[in-house]
Amino acid sequence: MKQAATVTGEASITSKNISIVFLNVSVLLSLHGCDVTPLTPPYPPSPVIKEVIWDYSSHRQAAPGSDLWPITWADDDNLYTVWGDGGGFGGTDRKGRVTLGVARITGDPDKLNTTNIFGGKNPEVPPTLNGKSNGLISINGVLYMHVVEEDKWLRAKIGRSADYGRTWIFNSSMGWDFAEPDGAFSDLTFLNFGKDYQGARDGYVYAYSQDKRAIYPIDPGITKSVAMFRVPKDQIMNRSAYEYFAGLDANNNPQWTKEIAARKPVFSDPNGVGWGVRVEYNPGLKRYLLTTFHAWDGSWGIFDAPEPWGPWTTVAYYNQWLDAEPKFGFSFPAKWLSADGKRFVMVWSGTDKYDSWNTLAGSFLLHDTVGGSTPVNRGGYGKSHRRLAMNK
Repeated sequence: MKQAATVTGEASITSKNISIVFLNVSVLLSLHGCDVTPLTPPYPPSPVIKEVIWDYSSHRQAAPGSDLWPITWADDDNLYTVWGDGGGFGGTDRKGRVTLGVARITGDPDKLNTTNIFGGKNPEVPPTLNGKSNGLISINGVLYMHVVEEDKWLRAKIGRSADYGRTWIFNSSMGWDFAEPDGAFSDLTFLNFGKDYQGARDGYVYAYSQDKRAIYPIDPGITKSVAMFRVPKDQIMNRSAYEYFAGLDANNNPQWTKEIAARKPVFSDPNGVGWGVRVEYNPGLKRYLLTTFHAWDGSWGIFDAPEPWGPWTTVAYYNQWLDAEPKFGFSFPAKWLSADGKRFVMVWSGTDKYDSWNTLAGSFLLHDTVGGSTPVNRGGYGKSHRRLAMNK
């Protein structure tokens, strides 16, 4: 069932009440004479991106009660996305509720045309899977999706769909592709490039996951690092073809191993690494963007690098962004990037009032240069919510 994603009633957020929200937060902070104590980012400032400028009036919501929303751009020029625990587009937390659903999106972020394909309210086909997903990618017209075991969260598998999400095939003989004692790759996400994987750096698919999930408390599920593997793009369903990131050599070249136990972190943050990591390539900026939350209070970061394995630098490191409500799954779909990579629409979700499909437009402000080469850092690194709100 197709439905416009501009939602009215309780689920809508207009420019008027967005402004009121930010005004109230700024006033509250001023009255208390304090600001959120900033945490130290794990990496130095980005040499490319100086600041993120948010257009808060562009905030749109849909599909109340559904969250996660990993997203990919397929060969038919549509976006495909996966949600958890809700009815998807046109549904609610109760109407059409499934643990995992797949949807198709056309149109622009302000006026979407959406279809629930697999599960949800009025779907094209009923759901047949139980679990959650934080990874989706389209390659040669085939969708690949990560699924983590419901309520246990430490085992995962990858399925493929040759009919845009209506039916899914898994390695049934294996049961779970990942069932490691430490929970390795149970929260897997794929590095997305352009339409149907156009513009990829090579013939590999790169996947990331919050690492060592089993040794940290499952609630709120915050660890300290991210792991990565690569696999030839025509071998995604063949676990034996996977190679795990094993660190950098003396020349900063990536090292790979077939032994999953020998993997090393590709990204670390001592303040915390949440589940729902997202990684995408921005071709206009020629930078890889990684996002993750670092505290269960709306605090999260954007990081960039020249290669899928780093070296990482910090674009922004937010403390209680917008407010203290938890938020996660921050994506920058390639289809909604400007040609120069500076303008974007971000997809994300969270808990309570953000437990839905959320989009927010913004832009990357780039560094000036001295002598045509040296970046000049003039701020924007780890900006607090208060400054963002008051300068809006």
